[in-house]
Amino acid sequence: MFRELTRIKQKIPESECIELLIKETRGVLSMAGEDGYPYAIPLNHCYDPASGKVYFHCGKIGYKTDLLRQNDKVCYVVTENGVRQEGEWWLTVRSIVVFGRIEMTEDLAEIERISELLSSKFTTDAAYIRDEIEKYAASTLLLKMSIDHISGKRVKEK
Repeated sequence: MFRELTRIKQKIPESECIELLIKETRGVLSMAGEDGYPYAIPLNHCYDPASGKVYFHCGKIGYKTDLLRQNDKVCYVVTENGVRQEGEWWLTVRSIVVFGRIEMTEDLAEIERISELLSSKFTTDAAYIRDEIEKYAASTLLLKMSIDHISGKRVKEK
């Protein structure tokens, strides 16, 4: 159902794709928009190894949630900044493409757990994290992405 990479020599293993999901903090979520236009939005994410799912948080109303209620199929793209090896002017960059389905939940315990996991990617200030969760958890919608297919590649930008 999902296509293989055309440039197979650039393919990275699934374990490396998961490593990028864990390490990187943001990507672009794409979904089916209105009138045949795609809709893509940059989002912060976290990957939970225990569940094998990618999580996002958002408000309970808006265009994104309207679209996801109509069609739960999405594509999420994550790209790292890349590295420059000594003596090279070009960057070597890894990127991944994740296809899956989004489930929405308002379960407060799960929202709090995932919000803590997500926030810890940005700060180690436990008091700040707890304060933010107490303020915003009740008004948060949790998006839970099940992975149907994941692939990634390493590209030398030269």
